[in-house]
Amino acid sequence: MAIITLTTDFGTTDWFVASMKGVILGAEPRATIVDITHEVPAGDIRAGAFVLAASYRCFPRHTVHLAVVDPSVGSSRQAIAVRTAEYWFVGPDNGVLSFALAQEKMLLEIRRLDNKLYFRQPVSNTFHGRDIFAPVAARLVQGVQVESLGEKLEDFVRLPWPQPKSELKGLFGEVIYIDHFGNAITNIDSAALARLGKREWTVATQSRQLGEVCQFYQEVPANEPVAVLGSSGFLEIAVNGGHAARALGMKIGDAVEVK
Repeated sequence: MAIITLTTDFGTTDWFVASMKGVILGAEPRATIVDITHEVPAGDIRAGAFVLAASYRCFPRHTVHLAVVDPSVGSSRQAIAVRTAEYWFVGPDNGVLSFALAQEKMLLEIRRLDNKLYFRQPVSNTFHGRDIFAPVAARLVQGVQVESLGEKLEDFVRLPWPQPKSELKGLFGEVIYIDHFGNAITNIDSAALARLGKREWTVATQSRQLGEVCQFYQEVPANEPVAVLGSSGFLEIAVNGGHAARALGMKIGDAVEVK
């Protein structure tokens, strides 16, 4: 299956995404291109890493996941392709692939992309998404020889994951992502909640007590805040019918407690 996903901070106003798709289809017309998102906040590598990690496993085996959030484009940062037992991942070696790769059970190969025969020429110093990553992704779905991509590497850049702290009174985490609906997604996952045992959990932010963890958004009245275990597997703070980030003044890094 020739599936390539795209995750970028390019937006859809300009020609950047379309240019990448054009390069892919020019090299492999049979490719199916799926947009995960192009609305990652500009230059926010951690947000891009979270979006990719939250979605990549929904795709069938052998999908090529291409992610470009690349504020250091044109610098000495490396371009890489990583093969796991299930997928390929392509992008800048700045951590944007690392949250997804941390979930993979078997990393088979890491290659630095330095074979210019696979690049679109000339290579722009400011648009490696079009000139390096897109054509390489197209080659990968064609079954290119892995050794021809470039030098084998032993590791890749890993973003630090903010682990929630477990104490006698409960869990202490933080907001790591705010989605389109304004829901504040935390780093407290279902496994961490399970370790607290089957009892009543109450959630609090820096400014508000939210009460118990609910099963769905409309367990509380309209425009009231609610804590739920979201589809990404993490605890999130929402407002029923509203925008939690605006209503509660929440932002990335805000503390969240579960007691």
